[in-house]
Formats: sequence, C-alpha cells, structure tokens
Amino acid sequence: MKTRPVIAGVLACTALLGGCQSTVEGTATRTPDSFTEPNFPTPRPSRPTTAPPSSIDPPPSPTAPRPSGGAVLQPRNGYVFIQTKSGKTRCQLDEQEVGCEAAFTNAPDVDGTPANGVRVSSSGEISWVLGNLGAIPAVTLDYRTYSAVGWTIDAGADGTRFTNDSTGHGMVISVEGVEGF
Repeated sequence: MKTRPVIAGVLACTALLGGCQSTVEGTATRTPDSFTEPNFPTPRPSRPTTAPPSSIDPPPSPTAPRPSGGAVLQPRNGYVFIQTKSGKTRCQLDEQEVGCEAAFTNAPDVDGTPANGVRVSSSGEISWVLGNLGAIPAVTLDYRTYSAVGWTIDAGADGTRFTNDSTGHGMVISVEGVEGF
C-alpha cells in the first residue's frame, strides 16, 4: 500500500513540472533605455493677450501713488507667482510684499550662507533671506508691463522692476543685484 502514495506523488510532480514549461518562438524585443526625466505637464495660468503700453512713464516720486498698468495677473489665494523670461528669477507677490529667489552673483551672507532670496515690503524695506519658493505655479513674464495685487511689474532684459502702486516704493532685481527705492 505504500507504493500507491509514492506513485501518486510522482505523477503529481510530473504533471506540475510539465505544466510549467513552455517555449515561445521568435526574438525578444524592447525599447532602448531613456536616461531623461519624464515630462509631466505643469498647469500654468494663461497669459493675458493685451498689448503692452506704447511708452514707459518715468518712475513716480515715493510719495505719489502710481496707477497700475499693463496686463493684469490674477492671484491664487492672494498670491501671484511669476518667473522672468530667462527663468533665472522666480517671485511671489501679495499686497504687502514681493519675495524673489535667484542665484545671485554677489549676494550678502545670511547665517554664513550666500542669500538666494530677497524681499521688499510695500514701504520699500529690503531684506535678504535663505529659502526656496518650491513648486509654485509661476507665470513666465515677457519683456513688458504687468499689474498684480497692487504692484506694477516692469520686466526687461536687464532686470525686473516691482513698484508698489500705493507707495511708489519697490526694487529692481536681477541676478547681478538688487536696488531698492
């Protein structure tokens, strides 16, 4: 009687092993490896299509309020996020201040590290900071004038000027430096 279970076991193993083998005719193919990062689209607000002004007015005196002008950038939760046409500077604006980050060529040290950010208040107070704006939904500016949350933005090839419409204070920023007014 002991031979029956042994024979049954041998037959079961043979059936199992026989079912696990197969041969497929042909040549295996696959696409070559790609060493580039995948591209995921980032939703960005659409750009306004209004024409830029035909001339740029001189900067207002600090005491005279400046009327806003140019294409209006709409805020998200009270903030407007922009980046320069070169992509070297990114900023966030709200009614009280403008904060920007860039790889400045001659930034002062903050806590022993060269600052990578600067902000200006509506009263014209400038402070250098360390930080990262993160994955902001920035609108890329063209070289023209914009208006956003009480600030006028004059974007040019030599720098970007932020002027508070109420106080006339602000800053001009480029990777070479920052000038407050």
